[in-house]
Amino acid sequence: MSKLKKEDKFLDLSDYGRSFGKILAYHLKETNFTPIHVTILFGISGLVATYCIWNNQYGLASFFILLKSGIDAADGELARLKKTPSYSGRFLDSIFDILLNFIFLMIICYVSQTALWLTLIAFFCIQLQGTLYNYYYVILRNKLVGGDATSRIFEYEIPKALHGENQQTVTILFKIYMILYGCFDKIIHYLDTDAYKAKSFPNWFMTFLSVYGLGFQLLIMAIMLSFGLIEYLIPYYIISTTLLFLLISIRKKYIH
Repeated sequence: MSKLKKEDKFLDLSDYGRSFGKILAYHLKETNFTPIHVTILFGISGLVATYCIWNNQYGLASFFILLKSGIDAADGELARLKKTPSYSGRFLDSIFDILLNFIFLMIICYVSQTALWLTLIAFFCIQLQGTLYNYYYVILRNKLVGGDATSRIFEYEIPKALHGENQQTVTILFKIYMILYGCFDKIIHYLDTDAYKAKSFPNWFMTFLSVYGLGFQLLIMAIMLSFGLIEYLIPYYIISTTLLFLLISIRKKYIH
């Protein structure tokens, strides 16, 4: 089930795991598996990948990183198939993503003997990239084409729990989410405050932007690990962030 209308679909370079996610969700539809269970499953896959990196098994690590991306696409698909959207699932998914990103980079830092301060900068950069992608994408889904209700352009208040979820759980996960993501959201909003006023985002722009999606970031990680280029991962994430300012400039100048 697509998040966008047919005419607004674009080639999302970060969404290569969607087909696998749809198949997995379809097979889980009639089971007792919930979207939360699937989210936990992709977390486990990410931790296995981390263990493989630790033991210099880069090919196996790449497999579990890509598997994580595929499973990551399945929790949302399963929620839509079962018609059980939840803020709990939305926030838990994002919390797992940022924690796994941090763990991935810390292990890469240790194994490649990269300076810790460079690794922390890379973590900041990779999160800023992902936030820009999500910012524009959520605007497209919600404001421009009427997307799902659980992803909001601005996270500024605790949402009211949806049917079937606990308000206390939503509140706790929201607060954790804000601690982890709040600063990145504020930075991107500051850099492009008026993005939500745009009438449309061209498909070519969204495809270009999708190189900052988490899926594509992990694809780069998997490819570079497979070729034994682990020591170049941290510099790549830092240098590639320069594209962020170009994308924002294009949006401000040409997309209104």
